[in-house]
Amino acid sequence: MAESLRLLGNVGPGRVLFTRNTLPAIGPVDHIPAVDDVIVRTHRGSAMAAYGRGTGARTVLAYETDGIDAISHLSWSIVVTGSAHLVTDPAELDNSRGRLRPWADPLTDLAVHIHPEVITGLRLTV
Repeated sequence: MAESLRLLGNVGPGRVLFTRNTLPAIGPVDHIPAVDDVIVRTHRGSAMAAYGRGTGARTVLAYETDGIDAISHLSWSIVVTGSAHLVTDPAELDNSRGRLRPWADPLTDLAVHIHPEVITGLRLTV
């Protein structure tokens, strides 16, 4: 697990798996590792923005990122699965915005915490 968390801190965007209209959906997101969580960035109109808004329901997201060397064909993949909630504390949100640089949509003004309950890692070697 320590190796997976170390790799998470050294890679760019990944993909988040969530549910939209009871179907699985996947979207690209930026992330930063936090003390015990992974924080991903989203925008107000996204399906993820609805998570944690007082529904009382437990929301589970999965975040996946990887590193692939096209020449050597060596790669690794990490999946973090856990409970998610929207960041509502203004200071924490400002900190997340400052550390998460949008790569696709500069209007990604919200952040979602994913608290890992399961972390899996896979390394493909020769």
